[in-house]
Amino acid sequence: MRRRLEPLAIRPFGRLLGSYTVNELGDSVGLVALAVLVFDRTEAVAPTAAFFLAAKFLPALIAPALTAHLDRFALRKALPGIYVLEAAAFAGLAFFAADDRFVLAAVLALGLADGMLAITGRGLTRGAVAAVLQPKGQLSAGNALMNLGFAVSSVFGAALGGLLIAEIGVSAALLVDAASFLLIAIVLGATSGLPSAHVEGHQRWLDRFRDGLAYARHSIHVRVLLIGQSLALILFTLVVPIEVIYAKETLGTSSAGFGILLAAWGVGILLGSLLFLWLKNRSGFGLLLASSAAVGLAYLGMASAQTLLFACLMSVIGGAGNGIQWVAVMTALQESTPPEYQARVSGLMESIGAGMPGVGFLLGGVIVQLSSPRTAYTVAGVGVMALVVAAALLKPAYERGARHEAVGLTPRRRPAAPSDGA
Repeated sequence: MRRRLEPLAIRPFGRLLGSYTVNELGDSVGLVALAVLVFDRTEAVAPTAAFFLAAKFLPALIAPALTAHLDRFALRKALPGIYVLEAAAFAGLAFFAADDRFVLAAVLALGLADGMLAITGRGLTRGAVAAVLQPKGQLSAGNALMNLGFAVSSVFGAALGGLLIAEIGVSAALLVDAASFLLIAIVLGATSGLPSAHVEGHQRWLDRFRDGLAYARHSIHVRVLLIGQSLALILFTLVVPIEVIYAKETLGTSSAGFGILLAAWGVGILLGSLLFLWLKNRSGFGLLLASSAAVGLAYLGMASAQTLLFACLMSVIGGAGNGIQWVAVMTALQESTPPEYQARVSGLMESIGAGMPGVGFLLGGVIVQLSSPRTAYTVAGVGVMALVVAAALLKPAYERGARHEAVGLTPRRRPAAPSDGA
């Protein structure tokens, strides 16, 4: 166990881990608080759906450009600046949460801003972690710890948000969120040893954004991982919006049973994150296939489940695969990306993680409207397994391309020349 915790002894990884975890925790708490706020004030589905679109999907489209812009600056300034702005956004949301001050447009705009900042902060942090740990051979172990923090925040963030709302109200909960971001900004501002920016001359942010996209497009390793994860996330999240229908109508359980079903998936995520800490080969192609297959098999099992108990067992298996798969992909991506592109490529992956679920939600809703929750789980399971088989068949070509790229046989776009107008 001591070896698994070695990254914590490498400065400033511990503080980066803390900021990443707080970012995800605050994002989860804020999402619950704001969803409750919008629905309670409007009592309509359309504004609530608009909030999720503004807070989760649209930021995924904009954040890569913001990451390319901020990646030009020293992290000791950029990351604290992001968290100060997030604190300000949540303070503004707390202001508009009052009954007599609620303005839907303002809440949507601040939700959009916070979503962009959250994704950008995670992308820059991932890039910094790679720069700090990869030279010391601790990137995989560090990512395992970050994934554990992410899993804990994801599982307990929603519960914490609900508890805070119940105990102190929406406005106060949002202010607590703001205070947490302000605290982490102060901590990072006082942190020494954060990596320097990788900028040639006075390269404009737009050139850096285009250059990062060009690298992702021309690098075989990166391109395959980004496209594959995009498709996987659509299939993974296809069932999310219909889980409550599946639990109550298909399985015939109660609201408590629905909560147990969700908790089972969360338990699986935590178990998968802990298992990842103990694995020796944490970035191999086989691990990606096995963890993805676990999710696919779980969905197929849930499609045929007749009891809540069996569905929960399948959820634990699927959650464990989910807990391993994301961090395995991120580790493989970082290990194949040079330092100057780390933040931009990690930012692309974080944006994919935020944006692709929106496509999955929409697809899942359409399938249930046309058929049933069991059909949705079957489509998701078959799709994931087909993706796994396709990836296994493409593995030899993928590895050959990666070897050619490693020795310089695959062309890469050179960084854009510095601009006099920058």
